[in-house]
Amino acid sequence: MPLKHRDHEYHEHHEQHEHHEHHECHDEHQEQPPTVPVGGPCKAETIGQIPLTNVGTTPVNGAVVSRIKVPVVLIEPTLQIVLESNIPLCPPATEIKRVKKNVFLDQVKLLPVGFTRIGTTDYFNVTRAKLFVAGHIRKNIEYSSHECKGVIQDRIADVPFTGFSDIKATDFINSPIVGIGERAEANFLNEFTQMDARLDKLFFQNLVKYNEQPYGELVAANFFELDFSPQMAMPEGCFSQLTEKIVMELTLKVLQVQQITIAGTQVVPNLFGLTPP
Repeated sequence: MPLKHRDHEYHEHHEQHEHHEHHECHDEHQEQPPTVPVGGPCKAETIGQIPLTNVGTTPVNGAVVSRIKVPVVLIEPTLQIVLESNIPLCPPATEIKRVKKNVFLDQVKLLPVGFTRIGTTDYFNVTRAKLFVAGHIRKNIEYSSHECKGVIQDRIADVPFTGFSDIKATDFINSPIVGIGERAEANFLNEFTQMDARLDKLFFQNLVKYNEQPYGELVAANFFELDFSPQMAMPEGCFSQLTEKIVMELTLKVLQVQQITIAGTQVVPNLFGLTPP
C-alpha cells in the first residue's frame, strides 16, 4: 500500500476516535444530574421511633420519716416596675414590625428589719423586710426601612431596672428564719497588784450561726408598652430613635430552705433481679 494512502487512513481513524471520545464525554457531562436542587422545599430526614414498653414500679414502704429539709415559699409578690428608655436605631426605621421581650433577674435579696424570737432559742422569725430586685429587660426590635425591597433590621437592647419593696408581716406566706450570733469577752485583773487590768490577756467566745440564704425565682412578667418616635415621622419617613414607656408586672417567688416536721414514710422501688446483701 502506498505510504500516502496509509497516512490518510490513519488520520481519518484518529479523527473518528477523538470525535467519539469527545461525544462520549459530552454525553456523560449532559447526563450527570445536578447535585444541588434548584428551588422547592428542602428535604428533611425522617427518623423512625421505636415503641418502648411502660411498666409501673411497685413501691415498698420503708422507715418512718419525721423531718425533712425542703425549700419553703416565703412570699410570692407581683411588683410593678415603670421604665422609660431611648433606643437608637441604625440604620433608621420606617416601621416597627415586632418587639420581643424577656426579663432577666440579676439580684433578688431579702433584707430583714423586724424579728420575733422563736421560743427561748436564738433563732428568730422575720416579721418585716425589704425586698431588693435588680435585672434587665432584653428587647429584640425588628423594623423595616423605606427601601422597596429592604431587609428586616434587628436591634437588641438591654433596659436595666432596680428597686425595692416593703414586705410586712401579713405579706409572708411562711416566715423566714434567722439565727443570731453571739460574742462574749472576759477581762482579767493584774494578779500581782489586783488594782489594774491586764491588757495583754483576754478571753473570747463567739457563737456563729450559718443561715440558709433566701433566694428568688422568676414566675412571670406581664409587659404593657408604648413605643414611639420622639419626633413624629411622616408616612414613609425615617426615624433613628425609639422611645419606650414600659409598665412591667413582675411576679417572683422568694424561698428559703427550712427543716419541716412531717408524718411520712420512706418509699423505695421494688425491683426484681437484684441480689440482697
